[in-house]
Amino acid sequence: MHLPSLRLRRTMRQLGPGLITGAADDDPSGIATYSQAGAQFGFAMLWTVVFTLPLMAAIQIVSARIGYVTRRGLAANIARSFPRPVLLLVVGMLVLANTLNLSADIAAMAEALRLLAGGSAHVYAVTFGLLCLVLQVFLPYKTYVGWLKWLTLALLAYVAVAFMLPLDWGQVLAQVLRPRFPDGVQTRDALLMVVAVFGTTISPYLFFWQAAQEMEDIGDAPVHTPRAVHHHLRRIKADTLVGMTFSNLVAFFIILSTGATLHLAGITDIRSSAQAAEALRPLAGEFTFLLFGLGIIGTGLLAVPVLAGSAGYAVAEAAGWRGSLSARLDKGEGRGFYGVIAAATVGGVILCFTPMDPVKELFWSAVLNGVIAVPIMVVMMLIASRPQVMGVNVIGPRLRVLGWLATAVMAATVVAMLVTP
Repeated sequence: MHLPSLRLRRTMRQLGPGLITGAADDDPSGIATYSQAGAQFGFAMLWTVVFTLPLMAAIQIVSARIGYVTRRGLAANIARSFPRPVLLLVVGMLVLANTLNLSADIAAMAEALRLLAGGSAHVYAVTFGLLCLVLQVFLPYKTYVGWLKWLTLALLAYVAVAFMLPLDWGQVLAQVLRPRFPDGVQTRDALLMVVAVFGTTISPYLFFWQAAQEMEDIGDAPVHTPRAVHHHLRRIKADTLVGMTFSNLVAFFIILSTGATLHLAGITDIRSSAQAAEALRPLAGEFTFLLFGLGIIGTGLLAVPVLAGSAGYAVAEAAGWRGSLSARLDKGEGRGFYGVIAAATVGGVILCFTPMDPVKELFWSAVLNGVIAVPIMVVMMLIASRPQVMGVNVIGPRLRVLGWLATAVMAATVVAMLVTP
């Protein structure tokens, strides 16, 4: 085996929940939101993914630390620390947002494959839904997570797309440092887009997934020494920073490529990620269209299990069931957990057959994520700061400041959107 291949494999083994979580953030729903941001506002929204990177990384590190230190998922920790109505409200909002998001992602994957290969989008939607469900239920956890890691490479398609375009990088840098909205843009439209970008970047399902994956990775291992815990918390930090940087870098290039093509061509209304791919075909060439379309399918295969899995973890913990992808159905384990995953996935597929407007389904799922992220982030920050929950591993001052800042920014953005006429 060649040395570069060995290095790549070694690096992938060292990365874990942080990488998968970050990559899953760029799901087809996110791609549609970023594409709409680029098409409607050009380069003016590039600053949002730069600004959110440290905030996103901080809040994901908080969720990962909670899962690792307590050996419980977020829902289980909420159940132990807050009244049951708080738990039910949080879990209910998560399941609603995840089901909408999951449906939008499956529909986008199906439509992308129809554009690439022809055939029926409805048949593809059922096929993708069943494929993701079967893999989650029957593939061993370690094998399954290993495949998810390799699927993250599909996101590099969007980086490649941007470098195939003639870009004025000086103008790009100027827009990042001094954002200015195009003439004629309504303030409410701009705020709505900022909430959508923030909501698809800092998403509640990512909190639940990463906390659960840190818990899964520990398994039934004995309690570690303080030195081992310190080492693992450093690994969590590095893994999460890599994953979140990768996620926002891809988002940056999606906004950049659609801003440099669709916006300049006067195409400012994108209804789905698949439509963004189709619109790129006459403007940037057949190969760009192919890369964009394949990226939608790859990211969907990565994100759908994360969406369904995070709902499964949350509901199972709220109900007191065992929730683990390591559970074996043939041994009677995890029936409730896998039942939630199946219900969320099948529900998402069914929604693909309803007359719901794909624009509203994609865009408003991102806005909904932005709204419900606020109370969940408040709960997470309170848990991570409590010595009776975290022991000596409560979050430090720097992480506490960044975590609360992320929460405040999300809250302020949502309030501004709601009060702006």
